[in-house]
Amino acid sequence: MFQDLVSSFLVVLLVVGVPVLAWQTAHNQEISSLPRTALYFSAAVSEWILAALALGVALVAGPRFRDLGFRGLPLTTFFSWTAGLAALTIALLALLLFFERRGWWPEESSLVHLLIPETAREKLWAVLVLAPTAAVCEEWIYRGYLLTQLSKWSHSEIFAWIASSVAFGLTHVYQKGAGMLRAGALGALLAYPVVRYGSLYPAIAAHFLIDAVALAWLGPKFLRRAAAD
Repeated sequence: MFQDLVSSFLVVLLVVGVPVLAWQTAHNQEISSLPRTALYFSAAVSEWILAALALGVALVAGPRFRDLGFRGLPLTTFFSWTAGLAALTIALLALLLFFERRGWWPEESSLVHLLIPETAREKLWAVLVLAPTAAVCEEWIYRGYLLTQLSKWSHSEIFAWIASSVAFGLTHVYQKGAGMLRAGALGALLAYPVVRYGSLYPAIAAHFLIDAVALAWLGPKFLRRAAAD
């Protein structure tokens, strides 16, 4: 009984609580006055706390970590899926940014612009702190714990795949509707090797590459072009 209660609490927190907190954060006027490195640090700490909470719940209530995605893969499978997911997603992000400049895709929110690094120091923070944190914590929380738990409760891997992707999209409420849709689609894409092979490792590695390229290169590149236009 206690184990089910703890598991249910975490699922509700991930599906409802985290999006609400993200929405409140996005409407906090004080954020715009903070240095980017402070924002990166705050975001990283928040994600590690949530990941640690999920780890604690898993230790108390299960299931086994092997069943939560911590399962090895042949190196050829790992590298092929990592490269494929990263290349496809980065290409799609570049296409969306191109569409945005042409007015064919909604403009990014002001908070997204605020998070894009400008200086070399900010880019180092983004690549060495923010990107690996998001890759490890978000994949563990949403494609590891939440996907597994929803699949267990619903007895439907497809439902769990969809629901966990929607929950992941909602956590990006600060990016507005288009950003939530993009994040949800990314979550669904990253979940595929997890569903197929039961392993988080390709999703974690691909997520890191995607965020690192988006933060350190794609985002600044397209923002500079937009400013020049």
